Amino acid sequence: MGFEEKIRRVTPYVPGEQPKEADIIKLNTNENPYPPSPKVEKAIRDFDADSLRLYPDPASSVLVEALAKRYGLKEDEVFVGVGSDDVLAMCFLTFFNSDKPVVFPDITYSFYDVWAELFRIPYKQIPLDENFRIVPGDYAGGAGGVIFPNPNAPTGALMPLEEIRGIVRANQDCVVIVDEAYIDFGGETALPLIREFGNVAVVQTFSKSRSAAGLRIGYCFANPKLIRALNDVKYSFNSYTMNRLTIVAGAAAIEDEEYFRSSCAKICATRERITKALRETGFVLNDSAANFVFASHPDVPAGDIFKYLKTRKIYVRWWDKPRIRNHLRITIGTDEQMDVLIRALKDFLTP
Repeated sequence: MGFEEKIRRVTPYVPGEQPKEADIIKLNTNENPYPPSPKVEKAIRDFDADSLRLYPDPASSVLVEALAKRYGLKEDEVFVGVGSDDVLAMCFLTFFNSDKPVVFPDITYSFYDVWAELFRIPYKQIPLDENFRIVPGDYAGGAGGVIFPNPNAPTGALMPLEEIRGIVRANQDCVVIVDEAYIDFGGETALPLIREFGNVAVVQTFSKSRSAAGLRIGYCFANPKLIRALNDVKYSFNSYTMNRLTIVAGAAAIEDEEYFRSSCAKICATRERITKALRETGFVLNDSAANFVFASHPDVPAGDIFKYLKTRKIYVRWWDKPRIRNHLRITIGTDEQMDVLIRALKDFLTP
């Protein structure tokens, strides 16, 4: 057997395109169109670069303390990592250790099946209904773990807290992870469930609502037993995951509640306006509770629209996959960016 046959082969997650041109309207990776809090800028400006010669605090204590204070938790109920992708990967490694399959929706964040394949975790994808919604009754127990985003991605559909509670009740013999990357744009967090049930982990991120995708900060809320298990796996993988500058800047972002709420409110207002404008342009879309919309046109293939928009230097997200190949996921940008998008769509669709 040659050495190449011993190499692990996986089909990797494919992120949205990152164009190099400066004049692109980038609506394909769900980044926040507004800058981070001025407090983040000040923290970076005042940062002592000499301290970078030292390793960072493995526990990221300053950031953990800030998160615990902001959400009314104890520090041993908080775990942080390099973006929610890192946190979720640690969750897969830590919590999904069973011969039973982990279950998640068939249309959802496309990293879930990648991690399951990479870590050799059995999994089962459960179809969304015809309206692209999770059916709680389909998660009726017997799983080795459960994970789903709320709101879901790429659909933007929000599940009420009581329905999440029902899924947890039906799966108390495994860990249930609620991936809340987009919860700050109009949803009710499942955070209260971490004390109601011992098997719930809630994962959030700075990348969307806190305008800090470039800092790479994610975090998990759970009971202390689950957090200890997560830290044991993390320290067995890489003790120093968070760098010193990120820890300081992240804590500064958490302190600016007013800016955070203002930014989210602007995005939500633009989302509602653009949802109406897209419908008036002939698109079909459900209401979204995220910082994006998921739209299709009954007469024009999404792939054709996607390609045309690129010629206008507007990037959106399109997947050539069953059930969703006629849909576009469009990130909510600034009002000016979205107006350019609508004009481009009208130019393309008008006979």
